Amino acid sequence: MIAFPEPRPNRPIWLVTLADLALLLVGCFALIEATRHQDRAALVAGLRQGFGGAPEIPRATPREPPMPLAAAMVSFPTGSARPDGASGDLLAWARSAAADPRVMLTVTGSVDGSAADVDPATGSRAVLAADRARAVAALIAPAAPRLSIAIADAPGRRTAMVTLAFAGEPVRRP
Repeated sequence: MIAFPEPRPNRPIWLVTLADLALLLVGCFALIEATRHQDRAALVAGLRQGFGGAPEIPRATPREPPMPLAAAMVSFPTGSARPDGASGDLLAWARSAAADPRVMLTVTGSVDGSAADVDPATGSRAVLAADRARAVAALIAPAAPRLSIAIADAPGRRTAMVTLAFAGEPVRRP
């Protein structure tokens, strides 16, 4: 008969796993510290390529509003926050668009960037763009309970654009 020696008491297996995890964590912190001053986009692209990943897909920035589904536009004369045309069609469009409780309307004011297209009192392009957005928001406010106002980042046209977007299911209160 062959006698096997009695097994020695060993460390628990979870201790080895814990040591592995600690080493991975230290390695991660070392990588973060070593690449702190490098170009982040190039580093991410290199890591992705090293692990055989696909090229990066551009993502929406957090500042972007929800994806617009429909839009309407109101024109303005140079340097003015009074709309050019009649607002009856816009009000009817806003009323039908806002009938769905999942919809939100956003009014975005903009300027054309010329020296003449500024607020007459302050000389500011941003103030004129905001005034244009507020003027259109005041027109459609009776028909659109969910409404937000924004201004365009870059000069474009002398307009206020109303976009319709899916804003999610309404909150149900018990």
